[in-house]
Amino acid sequence: MLPELGHFALILAMLLAALQGFFGIAGPALGRDRWIAAVTPAVAGQFVMLATSVACLITSFVNNDFSVLYIAENSNSALPLFYRVTAMWGAHEGSLLLWIFLLGCWTVAVAIGVSRLPNRFAARVLGVLGVVSFGFLLFMLATSNPFLRLDPPAPDGRDLNPILQDPALAIHPPILYTGYVGFAVAFAFACAAMLEGRMDQMWARWTRPWTTAAWAFLSVGIALGSWWAYYELGWGGYWFWDPVENASFMPWLVGTALIHSLAVTDKRGLFKSWTLLLSILAFSLSLLGTFLVRSGVLVSVHSFAADPTKGIFILAFLCIMIGGALTLYAWRAPLLKSQAGFDLGARESFLLFNNILLVIAAATVLGGTMAPLISDSLGLGTLSVGTPYFNPTFMLSMLPLLALLCLGVHANWKRGRLTDSKRTLLITLVIAAITGVIIVYGVYSNGKVLSPVAATLGAWIILSSLVDPIDRLRRKLSLSRSVIGMTVAHIGLGMFVLSVTTVESFTLERDVALGQGDTATVGNYEFRFQGVKPIEGANYNGVEGTVVVTRHGFPTSVVHPQKRQYWVQRQVTTEASIEMHHGSNVFVALGDELGAGKWSVRFQIRPLVNFLWLGAFVMALGGGIAATDKRYRTARQAESAPVTSPASGATGVAG
Repeated sequence: MLPELGHFALILAMLLAALQGFFGIAGPALGRDRWIAAVTPAVAGQFVMLATSVACLITSFVNNDFSVLYIAENSNSALPLFYRVTAMWGAHEGSLLLWIFLLGCWTVAVAIGVSRLPNRFAARVLGVLGVVSFGFLLFMLATSNPFLRLDPPAPDGRDLNPILQDPALAIHPPILYTGYVGFAVAFAFACAAMLEGRMDQMWARWTRPWTTAAWAFLSVGIALGSWWAYYELGWGGYWFWDPVENASFMPWLVGTALIHSLAVTDKRGLFKSWTLLLSILAFSLSLLGTFLVRSGVLVSVHSFAADPTKGIFILAFLCIMIGGALTLYAWRAPLLKSQAGFDLGARESFLLFNNILLVIAAATVLGGTMAPLISDSLGLGTLSVGTPYFNPTFMLSMLPLLALLCLGVHANWKRGRLTDSKRTLLITLVIAAITGVIIVYGVYSNGKVLSPVAATLGAWIILSSLVDPIDRLRRKLSLSRSVIGMTVAHIGLGMFVLSVTTVESFTLERDVALGQGDTATVGNYEFRFQGVKPIEGANYNGVEGTVVVTRHGFPTSVVHPQKRQYWVQRQVTTEASIEMHHGSNVFVALGDELGAGKWSVRFQIRPLVNFLWLGAFVMALGGGIAATDKRYRTARQAESAPVTSPASGATGVAG
């Protein structure tokens, strides 16, 4: 009866979400204190029901209950226990349940966090989250129920998609979805602020830790997905501009703009209009990503390729939520003016310019992602948009953004006074330029036209980020977690830029046909192919190659790339073997058997590629540190705090 219990729990969760949304929005509007008080119990009840549903589905997977259609399609009795658990989110229905459950987790965390805020504002935030939960629960119960029975039960399952039987991809969806869903919190705070008419500095301060935490989770999720694609798919790349990769990258770009815009609103009371729009846009792109992954309109190795009719529901829900938010925005537009100003060289200007560039970058990615779909819909034929489009267009906005970042961290609020930092600017730039030249021409001896520029920018970001904390320590001033987090995140960005520069400029690659005893040379490395042997795992068999790696004639390692064929689906996967030597990844992937004892083998030497993912994790760490700043632990505001309205003519707190 576990599937029936899980299904019933989903129904109760949807009803509680409806009550949470109704009481949370109608209660403050009508001044009903009892309705406001009912919101938090509805949040707790919904979370319990969602947790019950998740537990029922996972238990059914573990018990190999093939009378459940979803389990029969995505598991198998030979599947290892770990992957039977993670198979819960291995396809459309289960991953949607995970999405909703994580939204429930965020909602509970927000309910605890907003207990220090005015009751009516807190109820509105939870009410908006309740509406979002209700929409997705209705979608699940109407079109994507993971508890449907199969009569008669299947004798065994069709197995989990073999490319998902990997530790990195097993933990990738929960972390990525945590970031995706987290932007719903920023959206809810923005809608609550507009409903309340309280678009001031305190609203921005309340929103910042939640948005920063969501951005950090999304950063880790994207990095894990990139890492998995690098070693699992066999092609050796870390980013393919795949539609589903882009679907997670676009909200990350806008989320990056949002956390910087919130900083200005919190600090100076400026950019309120911009901040609200970014909050709406970040969540709308998260919903758009959900639509792209689940509608089947775009082909991707990462997508669930669900029935396109299901995508219509998500698209309609997106239009309702975003349309409603934009209507609220238009209604509250008169409150969004501010009397405060700033100089062209002030930090606010640099943050504004960078935010515009981030939105432009997101727009170029969106355009390239949707172009094939639009072309096909208009009958213009098949259109392929890939690296030749994305790389140059993305660089057009990223290069000036990185340069402005290096300048902006030296500027003061309100009045830039960059001339006071002229000496520091020049010193950091010169050191960064020397470092970039040494990396490009000293360490690797060649490069592309923009290689020294990009390497200089990466080093300059790191050096510029260290100036402020070092100056504070020199003057014996305390360092807040916000400052530490910002510094760590920018250092991570600098590491990422340096890594991308070296990988894109100095990667060596070669595909060769080798028989037993044959050798191939790539750069300073020589690879001797020793042949293959059969292997067998818990639910697959295959072959494993043996390759001896030497550098300058000295043995460095023996690697064992594999080709696996999974028994049930008969799908073949490539398991690359990767070793790190002298800062570079030595990548060896076994291709197809060519006959006469020869195999196709791919060799790559990718310098500093590990710093790409390390940089992303350092950025996320910085976000996590900043999100825990004690300034965000705000004491409860008096319920009688003034609320601005169009009639009052107030313009908010300028700071």
